[in-house]
Amino acid sequence: MTPTPSGLAEPHAARAASPGRWWMLMGIAALLLTLDQCIKWMVATNLPLGEIITVTVWFNLVHVLNPGAAFSFLADAGGWQRHALTAVGVAVSVMLAVLLWRGVRGRLEASAYIGLIGGALGNVVDRLRIGAVVDYLDLHWRDMHWPAFNLADIFVVGGAALLMLALFRSSGAAGETAQGHAT
Repeated sequence: MTPTPSGLAEPHAARAASPGRWWMLMGIAALLLTLDQCIKWMVATNLPLGEIITVTVWFNLVHVLNPGAAFSFLADAGGWQRHALTAVGVAVSVMLAVLLWRGVRGRLEASAYIGLIGGALGNVVDRLRIGAVVDYLDLHWRDMHWPAFNLADIFVVGGAALLMLALFRSSGAAGETAQGHAT
């Protein structure tokens, strides 16, 4: 049995973020939040509510308000969902910020958390400010429309995809390390 070279025993151990690095990561999340809010402001000020601008045969710019969650889930729930979804968005963002502070396994996981925080807070700001989320991207094929969405939603979905990729990569590397130790 050969000794394990230094650094290979735990190839994906979490590294705690330094205070400066953590603030930089939070700054990037704030930049994503700001970009989302700027685009929503431009849509709200330049496109009347309910208006549609055809961009291509499969893409429109629209201005709609979604009082619910993804795909208008809970949109007709009577108003309590605004507070519940706001609380969930804030709680998840705080939890992810704490996880970033404590340390993550790599840049991919950090990027995922940043996207999730920026996107979640982008929609939280809308719920606090106007009681609903401003959606403006409309993908469709003929008369079949995907529910309208926004940049914050893209950040959340992209962050979730990056997080899954990071988890698959770390579990694959852990499996390879375990096989290497067995020989």
